[in-house]
Amino acid sequence: MTKTTHYKNTAIGPIPIDWEVEKLEKITLGKGTYGINASAVPYSEDLPKYLRITDIDDEGYFTKEKLSSVDDPASKDFFLDENDIVFVRTGSTTGKSYLYDSKDGQLVYAGFLIKFTINHLKANKYFIWSYTKSDKYNNWVTTFSQRSGQPGLNSNEYASLQIPLPSLPEQQKIAEILSTWDKAIQDTEAIIKNLEDRNKGLAFALLRDKMVNKNSKEVALSKFLTFTPREIEKPKEDYLALGIRSHGKGLFHKPNSDPNAIAMDKLYEVKENDFIVNITFAWEHAVAIVNKEDVGGLVSHRFPTYIINTDIVSVEYFKYVILQPFFRKMLENISPGGAGRNRVLSKKDLLKLKISIPILVEQDKIAEILNTANQEAKQYQQKLETLKLQKKGLMQQLLTGKVRTV
Repeated sequence: MTKTTHYKNTAIGPIPIDWEVEKLEKITLGKGTYGINASAVPYSEDLPKYLRITDIDDEGYFTKEKLSSVDDPASKDFFLDENDIVFVRTGSTTGKSYLYDSKDGQLVYAGFLIKFTINHLKANKYFIWSYTKSDKYNNWVTTFSQRSGQPGLNSNEYASLQIPLPSLPEQQKIAEILSTWDKAIQDTEAIIKNLEDRNKGLAFALLRDKMVNKNSKEVALSKFLTFTPREIEKPKEDYLALGIRSHGKGLFHKPNSDPNAIAMDKLYEVKENDFIVNITFAWEHAVAIVNKEDVGGLVSHRFPTYIINTDIVSVEYFKYVILQPFFRKMLENISPGGAGRNRVLSKKDLLKLKISIPILVEQDKIAEILNTANQEAKQYQQKLETLKLQKKGLMQQLLTGKVRTV
C-alpha cells in the first residue's frame, strides 16, 4: 500500500485526483424502495424472516437473536436479494445500514427501512456498505436528518448521498481488506457469546444446580448482612453521586452532582464491599457490591447499604450470587405493587431471603473458578475493542484515499 500525494477538491472535500464522486442513485438500480408495512409474527421456518430496525445491530449485521417472521401475501414483493443494501429511515438510529447476506436466509424488509440495489458494474457493494460506517457518512446523516420532531431521511435524500469512488478494482481491494477485519470481529464476537453462555451455565451449576456442595446450607441474608446507613449532612459543594444500573450491571458514577438539585437534607456514604440495593428498582435487578473506585460516592435513602460478614460469606462468592436470575426472581417477589416506581422492595423481607452457602473454603474455590472464566471473556472483549479500533483506523485511511491499495 502507498500514500496518496495528489488530491483534488470536491463537494465532499479533498479526494485522490483519480477518484470520482458519485451520488448513491447513480450507482444503484433504480430509486430506493420502502419496505412492507406488516405485523411481525412468531418465527416459523415455513415463513420468511422479518428484518426490522431492531434486527440490525450497531455493526450493521442481522442480529438473529429474536427472530420473527412475516405472514403476508404481499411479502414476496419485499424479499432482499444479492447486492441489496437497506437503510433505517426514521428514529434515533436513522442512517444505520445493513448489507444483505444470503447466509441470513430469506428476509423481508419492513416499512421503516429503505432498500437500494447496488449496480455491481459500477460499485463494490461491500465498499459502499463500509462507507456507510465512516465518520464522513455519519456526519452527513447528522446534518441532513435533523428535522423538527423525530429525525429521519427519505428515499430521495438517501439517493442524494455523495460517495467518493476509486476505480472498481481498488474498491474491491479495499473491500477485501476491511472484510478481513470484519470477519475477525465477527469471529471474536461469536467466541465472546459462547463464553458468556458457558459462564452463565457454569455459575448456575456452581451456585444453584447439581454441582452445589452437598454440605451447603440454606442461610437467611440476615445471618451475614447488617444494615449500615452512614448518614452525612448534604454537601455544600458538588459531589460524587452513585446510581445502580438495572439488570445486574453494577454502579455508575454521577460526578459533579449539584446538591441544590436534590430536596433531601441527608445523604449516605458507601464503603468498599458494601452490598447495596436500589429499593425502587430491585425488581429489575438493581443490586451491586461497592468496588474500590466507588468509595467516596454518596447515595440517597433509596439505596440502603449492608456490611457483609466475611466470616460467613465471601464477598466474591456473594457477588456472583446476587447476579443470578434466581436472586433477581427473589427480589421481584418481595417488591410488591405495580410497575415502575410503585414496586418498592421490602427491606424487612430482603433479609429473610435464603441462599445456599457452602463452607468458606468452598466459596473461595467457586469464586476463583468463576473469576477465571470471566477473565477469559474479558480478554476476548479487549481483543474485540482492539480489532474495532484497528478497523476504524483502516477505514479512515482507505476510504479517504490517504492510503492506496494500487
